Amino acid sequence: MSALFEKRLAYVLLRLMLGLDFLGHGGVRLMHGDGAFAAGMVKTMADTPLPAALVHGFGLVLPFVELTVGLLLVLGVLTWEALLLGSLVMLSLMFGTVLRQDWSTAGLQLNYSVVFSLLLFLRASYDTRWWALYKLRKSS
Repeated sequence: MSALFEKRLAYVLLRLMLGLDFLGHGGVRLMHGDGAFAAGMVKTMADTPLPAALVHGFGLVLPFVELTVGLLLVLGVLTWEALLLGSLVMLSLMFGTVLRQDWSTAGLQLNYSVVFSLLLFLRASYDTRWWALYKLRKSS
């Protein structure tokens, strides 16, 4: 196997893992009812200066965005857009988490942000659809 194939494989596997994670976040939240998740966010953010209506609206939209980002990353379609959108989601979540002064969650969110940034940085060189890897392997 060539080094380029291995780099592409590593990239695709990381993109798939992040995609499955986001797909799971969005999917599970929707299965439990997006209203319940939004209400929980309002409760969690009650001690911050953010208006409850804004938090609730964000909580209603977030599962659909997570589901979309996850699906696009798993399929390897519109990856630049998905990675950018996922990064913006992490930026907004980090903003709320910092307002709550929840530093352990902020650390976890920073890990997600690093993965999004790394995938975005390496995308042009290594991104490939996972089903194309078989063809690449045979040709290397």
